Amino acid sequence: MVRATSSPARQADLLSRWPERGWAALWAACLAGILAFPGWQDVPFYLIWISLAVLYGFRDWPAQHAICLSAGVAGSTAAAIGLAAGRSGLGYASLGKVALMAAMFSAMIWHTERRRSADADRCRVSAENERLLAAQRRFLQDASHQLRAPLAIALGHAELLASALSEPQQRRDIHVVVGELDRLRKLSERLLLIAASENPEFLRPEPVALERLIMELLRRWRPTARRQWQLGRLDQAVVQADRERLRLAMDALLENAIQHTADDDVIRLSVLRDPDGSVARMVIEDSGEGIATGDLDAIFDRFRTGAGGGPRGTGLGLALAQAVARGHDGELQVQSVHGEGSRFELALPVAARPAGATAAALPVARPAAAQRAIGRQA
Repeated sequence: MVRATSSPARQADLLSRWPERGWAALWAACLAGILAFPGWQDVPFYLIWISLAVLYGFRDWPAQHAICLSAGVAGSTAAAIGLAAGRSGLGYASLGKVALMAAMFSAMIWHTERRRSADADRCRVSAENERLLAAQRRFLQDASHQLRAPLAIALGHAELLASALSEPQQRRDIHVVVGELDRLRKLSERLLLIAASENPEFLRPEPVALERLIMELLRRWRPTARRQWQLGRLDQAVVQADRERLRLAMDALLENAIQHTADDDVIRLSVLRDPDGSVARMVIEDSGEGIATGDLDAIFDRFRTGAGGGPRGTGLGLALAQAVARGHDGELQVQSVHGEGSRFELALPVAARPAGATAAALPVARPAAAQRAIGRQA
């Protein structure tokens, strides 16, 4: 004869039900106590309801299950108290507490169901918002990617046409077309980059010396605008960063500085390291028109453009710079006084210096000497 054995699933189910089984035993013992000791019936009576409330709080049964169980408890305790009262002659006044406890437990069930419904609604809304954000991100990536090729082709043909036209009005018209196509190209590239910034593989970090990057940026941007280009303090700082993404962010900040300054205004670039050495800041200061106080809170919003009279931007440059900063676990900060200029700081965590490295390993350009070399762009 083969002895029957319980399956592992059944054994696990039995183990998971031990609180209910233990409470059922307590329920029976308390009912027996009510019948056996009528003068002390309050203790086992309240013990039944309190233990039921605790068990319900841990198990969080469906409402129908909890209501049926509370009705069973109310009926059994009322019957036990009634029998004890009839035998002892204490009267039936104590039956009122059964209705009171049943009502309190029903109120607890109702409140729990409301909370459960609200939590379910929040989860649905959160899931829907996440789905919509993911769909928007995919749309931006797909649309920006699909726009790049036709825009590049159209821009190339427009530039060829511009070089072939001789009539002044036609040349002006085609230059407008070229300018708008180039603006669309920048917009699509920045949209693609902002959408891609949510991807964990957005960055390919490598050691980047910020003071060298600042000098490179200055050499590239100096010929583009008649400004007083200056170097501020250049502290040594090496960060783990994606060089290309960081360059794009700084290009966007410099483009913004040029758009909101006029000829002979100052644009100063610096690298400042915090006293504790944990954070380095690439700083771009200008003496341009500044930002109104009411606009500072929305300055990093997408498609937000300033009200200055300079060239119209894409409205995505500052949003792109902020996305790159956050992707590097850094932050982008702005200080500005309307009519006096602005100061943007891209703060990044500094990489730990390799063992054996010395301060002389990374030479720094002397600001004064570099200032004489740069001079004023004529």
